[in-house]
Amino acid sequence: MKKTIRIHLADDHKVLIDGMRTLLNSIPNFNVVGFSLKGTDLYEEVSNNATDILVLDISMPEKDGIEVLKEFAKNGFPCKVIVLSTYDDIKIIQEVMKLGASGYLTKQCAGENIVEAIQVVSTGEEYFSNQVRETIFNSATKKNPKLNKTTISTEYQLTGREIEIITLIALEYSGKEISEKLFISSNTVETHRKNILKKLNAKNTISLVKFALKNNLIKP
Repeated sequence: MKKTIRIHLADDHKVLIDGMRTLLNSIPNFNVVGFSLKGTDLYEEVSNNATDILVLDISMPEKDGIEVLKEFAKNGFPCKVIVLSTYDDIKIIQEVMKLGASGYLTKQCAGENIVEAIQVVSTGEEYFSNQVRETIFNSATKKNPKLNKTTISTEYQLTGREIEIITLIALEYSGKEISEKLFISSNTVETHRKNILKKLNAKNTISLVKFALKNNLIKP
């Protein structure tokens, strides 16, 4: 039996909260334990409810999502946080990830992605909707004329994030530079690198460069 994931919803639109609560409570191992219509006292609320994941609207009254994250970062995160926003602005994405958020969704795609986001974040991974990932990757590589985001055959079973990391490794980005550009930790980059080497049966970075060239991820 899967472990129950306890969820708290924070958004100033009650209609959105009601719809999301109905959806999430229909998932067998999800349990919405509380909700908030403003940003004040969120730290105490999620701590008292033993929350696992907070779904946080960035535009909250009295104390917005950025201020909430700053409070969490200062006092220690009582739970993981997935940010909801109307915008896919790279500056906002960068700020919330630096403050320690584990995921970022635009409200336009929240309905179709929120369940997956919670499942992924609950395992300790980070989650971005496709729209947000595209924004991040475009920002990270827009000055790179060599980049070619050709889709790789599913026979390799590589995720979108793994393809991004292969590309940046092939373009001679260091682990630290990759972590900064994709807003993930250096440990996460290293974990992805090891998984990539295993999936491709590759021995080293040179093998990844050859793979990237062969599959038109970069042009020589």
